Amino acid sequence: MPTPAPSSDPSMPPMMPAGLPLSGRVALVTGVSRDIGIAATVATRLHDLGATVFATGWPAHDAEMPWGEQPLSSMPFEVHRHDLEDPNVPHQLVDEVVAAHGSLDIVIATHARSSKHGLAGVDALELDRCWAANVRSIILLAQHFAEVHSPVPQGEAPTGRMVWFTSGQHLQPMHGELAYAVTKGALHQMTASVDRALSEHRIVANCINPGPVDTGYATGDFRQKIADMFPDGEWGFPDNVADLVEFLVSEKGAWMRGQVLNSEGGFYRYA
Repeated sequence: MPTPAPSSDPSMPPMMPAGLPLSGRVALVTGVSRDIGIAATVATRLHDLGATVFATGWPAHDAEMPWGEQPLSSMPFEVHRHDLEDPNVPHQLVDEVVAAHGSLDIVIATHARSSKHGLAGVDALELDRCWAANVRSIILLAQHFAEVHSPVPQGEAPTGRMVWFTSGQHLQPMHGELAYAVTKGALHQMTASVDRALSEHRIVANCINPGPVDTGYATGDFRQKIADMFPDGEWGFPDNVADLVEFLVSEKGAWMRGQVLNSEGGFYRYA
């Protein structure tokens, strides 16, 4: 059979070669806002593995942070904009993915609101904003993902996957980032329960603690101090995180479920 010609419709995603591991699967990746970030790297990895990727980010959050808003370079997929602090947006986002691509198989929830406040400085608004962005949105994404996912029959390995991220607050206090640490702790603790709920819809869920990852925010002496706490003398990189995500969304990753995975490259925080 001849190979079909590429579609001339610019709204259609490029055709992926048959036989790639994720061919035919649709992946939503949130938090895509900077080239050097984990989300952009994961989204690109899933695309390269054959998935149809729906990527989204929220540059307004980056604009509030020390690193600032950074325009993305050209990606092999469109990057949309969704404010996941808004309680209506998670369901709307899932509906947009299904409307655009007909299904949803993988959700990688990489987005998070960063927050630099200790006990004396944090206020109710910041606590609420971190809860909304970091926890509530992921539960609502999971809820609607379960509603729209088309499960494979019993007896076949589940193809649905969901992954979110925690930040090592269960291994070391993060008292200077209280609102962030508390909400990341909630993501850690909810993993087994949400995975169990999703399992009824043939979706496997896990949570990753990636350890310190070099996404451009650390420089100078601080960067070197953290690097010295790794056995190889170097930070983790977004590709290290993408390696684990690649395994978890693969057919071989179906047996790993409901787990918080510390993938820190031997980081020794008490050095």
